[in-house]
Amino acid sequence: MAKDKSLKLGTNPPKRKKLSSVAKEEHVEEVMDTKVQKKRKKMEVEEAPVQIPHEMITANDKKQKKEKKRKKKQKTEQTETSDPPRRPEEAHVLEGEEDLTPDERRVLERKMKKILKKEEKNRLKAEGETQKKMEASGPIAPQQALDYLTCWAENRTEWKFQKTRQTWLLQHMFDSEKIPDDKFSVLLQYLEGLRGGARDTTVQKAMALVEESGQAPEDRAVQQRAHRAREVIQLLS
Repeated sequence: MAKDKSLKLGTNPPKRKKLSSVAKEEHVEEVMDTKVQKKRKKMEVEEAPVQIPHEMITANDKKQKKEKKRKKKQKTEQTETSDPPRRPEEAHVLEGEEDLTPDERRVLERKMKKILKKEEKNRLKAEGETQKKMEASGPIAPQQALDYLTCWAENRTEWKFQKTRQTWLLQHMFDSEKIPDDKFSVLLQYLEGLRGGARDTTVQKAMALVEESGQAPEDRAVQQRAHRAREVIQLLS
């Protein structure tokens, strides 16, 4: 029995050795991990940028800005005192061209003068064309209205009613400068077919002109309009 116990006890140490080896391996791994972590922390500390306080940064920025402003002011004062006053044309041409030689400046000035002259010429040309268009478009409406009336009298097959032309004729029918006497006689014939509100409005306007003529008996233009108005009233009443 004693031998059996000793044999049984003798069989336990190998198992303890296996457990101790596993524990050693785990311990070695833990030590390695701690070393790696310490090394990483050390590297992070070394690589991390030095943090400068925000107050120091703002103070330095303010100093740099003040210094830049002071230098810029000194530079502008020096240029104003050293450079003579230039004409507007020279300032426009030579601004930013300080590095050019005198010959290059003269060439550049000539080119700029040509460009400015061409731009001015184009501007005047455009203004002249606009003015011509305005002058040409001025008498278009009266002429179209008179042509409309002539077409009604002479070529009834091609004539078509146009309200805008009729409106212009009714508005200016009493003005001998815009509607000559020969055209007014044709207009009276045209008015015979006038109907509705346009007919009533034309009669009212003619009566108002006749009343106005009584207040200005010596005014030739007023009397001439009143003469036409009487003819219209006689025709349409």
